[in-house]
Amino acid sequence: VTDLLTKYLWPRWALALTRLAARWGISPNQITALGTILCIVATVAFWHGWFWTGLATGLFFMVLDTVDGKLARCTITSSALGNAWDHGIDLVHPPIWWWAWAAGCAVYGRPLADDVFWAVMAAMLVGYVAQRLIEGAFIVRFGMHIHVWERFDSDFRLVTARRNPNMVILFAGLLIGRPDWGIVAVAIWTILSLVVHLVRLGQAMSARRHGPLRSWLA
Repeated sequence: VTDLLTKYLWPRWALALTRLAARWGISPNQITALGTILCIVATVAFWHGWFWTGLATGLFFMVLDTVDGKLARCTITSSALGNAWDHGIDLVHPPIWWWAWAAGCAVYGRPLADDVFWAVMAAMLVGYVAQRLIEGAFIVRFGMHIHVWERFDSDFRLVTARRNPNMVILFAGLLIGRPDWGIVAVAIWTILSLVVHLVRLGQAMSARRHGPLRSWLA
C-alpha cells in the first residue's frame, strides 16, 4: 500500500538501481547520503525558481528513497543509523520543499500575494503534521495503519496529500506555466486529505464499538 508513483512509475527503476548498487558494493547509507545531497539541491533549485531542475533532482532523490530500503533488506545491511537518517529526512523535507517552491514562485515571475503565501504555508504545515498525528493515533488505537483498514483507505493512499502525489500536482501546474497554481492546489488538497483522514478516524472509532477492526488485507 503506497502512493501511485511508487507503485506504478518507478518499481523497475528502483529494482535496477538496487541490483546495480549491490553489484558495485554500494551501501544503503551511501545511497541515503546521495539522496540527502539531491534533496538539498532540489530545495535550493525550488527556492531560486529553477523548478524543472528541482523536479528532476527531486525525482532522482525520490527513487533513491526507495532504493536504500530495498538495498538494506536484500543485502541484510540495515542499521539503526541508516533507519533514523532515512526516516528523519523523509519526515522533515516535504514542508521545506513546499516553502521553497512557494518562495521560488516570485523568482519565476508568478509570486503569491503575502496573505496567500502564508495561508498556503499554514494549510500545508498544519495539514502535514495533523495527518501524521492521525496516522500515529490510528496505529496506537487500532493496531494497524489507517491506510490498510478498508479498501477505500488503501485506494486513497495512492493519491493522499503526501510528497509524491503532491509533486504530481506541482508538475501539472508547472507544465502550464503556473507553479503558483500548483502550490495553491497542493495546499487545498492537503486540507481535503486531512478532512478525509479525520472522517475515517471518527468512523473507525464508531466501528470499534461493535468489535475489533480488521484490515481488508488480512
